[in-house]
Amino acid sequence: MEENKKVELEKEEKVEEIVENGNDGIKIANDVVAVIAGVAVAEVPGVASMSGGFAGGITEVLSGKKNLSKGIKVEADEKEVKIDVNIIVEYGTRIPDVAFEIQNRVKKAVENMTGLKVEAVNVHVQGVKTEREDNDDIDSKEN
Repeated sequence: MEENKKVELEKEEKVEEIVENGNDGIKIANDVVAVIAGVAVAEVPGVASMSGGFAGGITEVLSGKKNLSKGIKVEADEKEVKIDVNIIVEYGTRIPDVAFEIQNRVKKAVENMTGLKVEAVNVHVQGVKTEREDNDDIDSKEN
């Protein structure tokens, strides 16, 4: 009987040790943080697309998959993370409002899902998508 109690006590102590260690043994890749941020940005009204540059576009074409981390750069320490977001906004939207909403949503999503502290979310507006660009594409296809 006493041996069984000792074994049970040892098991309980091990469980407590694992819980106390918390996130010490967990490492989250920068790509994972970038995808979380990318999904959060995609949900913000006024964002036309992400601006990922030439390399991101080639990867998307070759793989056939949408790159959810396109246009996002992550710099992470052990407990803090800085995120740079490159976007193209829709014409007519108020850019400061869009940027503020991106900062709030990205910070909330990353902190809730990873437990990391978001030190900064920098929003870089790379361009504006106008309706005229869409109409020009349609007109050129008809001719």
